[in-house]
Amino acid sequence: MVTTRSLVAPTTNPLLEKALREKLQRRNEAGGSLGELEPLAVRLGLMQNTLQPRFHQPQLLVCAADHGLAVDGLEPTDRRRTSDSVAMLLGNQLPLTVFARTQGMSIQVVDCGVADELAGHERLLVRKIAHGTRNARATAAMTGAQAHAAMRAGMEIADQLQGNVTVMAGVGMGAHESAALVLSRLTDCAVRDLVMSSTEMDTDRLAHLLVILQGAQGRHRDVVEPIEVLAAFGGFEIAVMVGVMLMAASKRHLLVIDGVPACAALMVAARIAPPVTDYSVFCRSHTHLGLDQALNLFRASALLELGMDSTDGTGATLAWPLVKSAAALLTEVADGEEAGPSRPAPLADAPEFITLPVAKAAPASASNSDS
Repeated sequence: MVTTRSLVAPTTNPLLEKALREKLQRRNEAGGSLGELEPLAVRLGLMQNTLQPRFHQPQLLVCAADHGLAVDGLEPTDRRRTSDSVAMLLGNQLPLTVFARTQGMSIQVVDCGVADELAGHERLLVRKIAHGTRNARATAAMTGAQAHAAMRAGMEIADQLQGNVTVMAGVGMGAHESAALVLSRLTDCAVRDLVMSSTEMDTDRLAHLLVILQGAQGRHRDVVEPIEVLAAFGGFEIAVMVGVMLMAASKRHLLVIDGVPACAALMVAARIAPPVTDYSVFCRSHTHLGLDQALNLFRASALLELGMDSTDGTGATLAWPLVKSAAALLTEVADGEEAGPSRPAPLADAPEFITLPVAKAAPASASNSDS
């Protein structure tokens, strides 16, 4: 069992929030209002517990895995295999990697459970729990031990990252549908609303999807506890992202969430440690209606709406300058302006960051693990 006692601290701090808003108001007097950048700036200050939030070494993590549900024909026959998507990511053949490099983001792809063996690469982290999950229509997608092993792997990855910003995205055959099942069970949202890609979606394809997904829901109708839901329906990439999010938030790091699999991971993490959402901002790389619904579950909107249909994480790389600009509202000093304190006076003697302990999960074996 993963111990989550005091894992993530809430960002609520009325005194600091008041000071942040007053600081922005002083900026407004000279330059005018900057709209939605201002509440984002306040959130960033609260995340880091400072009047001068700073970010360094942003990291893009793309977690990849295959899903047993895919054997039921979830994806079109011409859809890229997960291993091919990973190869394109590592080979800098996608806009995602081009934009990430342009924005100064480090990129790592995590093999959480790709069905194929992948060639070694300096930007590939192999944390393969198994060669894909099992079919959730027939049995649990993963064992409890595998779910915990994947979460631990994610915590270890996040603990070793050098920066304080992590962009999270998941890819893989069946990843969206697996994530939809997790979100549906944890929120009572209809799975149909999470997989419908557009109002013009082919009705035969939607009907086929719903037969498969409702069959999986029926197989695990009594499963409600978050980690059990993760094991019943989820992918290894979702489980690894859960661990990353919990560890990163415990260090007061910014999480940038892009795509339905990342939203599913955040929902599981939030059921374990609710304040994790305090550290999250949302981006999107698809116009998919299911992603609209996933964002609605968090009462969130994406930082940018560009009408894309690209690899998850692409939208986050393009939105990163907005995040940096929001932080700069509080951190950068205009000509002739005093830098000011980093914290309100009553907080000056408190520690700048609060890092809370993360208890290790009990040892658990996982088939075909490679760490």
